[in-house]
Amino acid sequence: MSEQLSLTIDGLSLPQLGFGTWQLEPADARRMVAEALRIGYRHIDTAWIYKNEAAVGDGIRDSGVAREDIWLTTKIWVAHFEHDALLRQAEESAASLGFTPDLLLLHWPKTTPTFTETLGALNAAKDAGLTRSIGLSNFPSGQFREAQRLSPARLITNQVEYHPYLSLKTLRATAEDLGSSITAWSPLAQGKIADDAVIGEIARAHGKSNGQVTLRWLVQQGVIAIPRTQKPERAAENFDIWDFELADEEMARIHALARPDGRLGDWLDKDFKWDKD
Repeated sequence: MSEQLSLTIDGLSLPQLGFGTWQLEPADARRMVAEALRIGYRHIDTAWIYKNEAAVGDGIRDSGVAREDIWLTTKIWVAHFEHDALLRQAEESAASLGFTPDLLLLHWPKTTPTFTETLGALNAAKDAGLTRSIGLSNFPSGQFREAQRLSPARLITNQVEYHPYLSLKTLRATAEDLGSSITAWSPLAQGKIADDAVIGEIARAHGKSNGQVTLRWLVQQGVIAIPRTQKPERAAENFDIWDFELADEEMARIHALARPDGRLGDWLDKDFKWDKD
């Protein structure tokens, strides 16, 4: 199996294929994190609101993989965006994980408290050694730019829903302009890509599955993807994407699947709006 790709953002190396733990109960999170690391994943994603940070930490310890070889991301929940509350949650997350995370994200944009207060607190968490780096999750372009304007430290990624049924053209351009990156949650469109005829045709041409082709499409764009599964065999399949490459024409055919109603999970605050494309 060929070695997986990484992105270098602000001098840090982020493995492009991670293992997500959204909606995994603690026992499954512990089991699957350990299994994912044994398969070869070196990027693990969790969040305080998932209620599985302690289990994720246990899974890392169970795996036998050295901590310094793993990129670990968690997120500050929106109820903790005031300065002191954010620092308390950053401390709690590190304690639950048993490790200092490599990346701490703001989970969704909120109007209150102000971005100035929240970004100041996120930077304070970094300065206090509660994370190596900081970033965002689910921020449209306008708020992404405003957050970076207010942040002394580079916001190294914006983790958002992204798969073949969303364009994200504007947001991807914004990330590039800001020297940041996009991390895709629900990269397999919660299984919807499995029956897609276009992706299926491309997959057959490469002797790969629809999921493998979709993940390859993402990493070839310079996007980070964090698929989630409860099945070790599916985690292994998802990781096996480093021995083939999609042609430009195949990439374009998958991009053309984007549609206006393609978004699957939208909990964006009503005060904000997604980019038009």
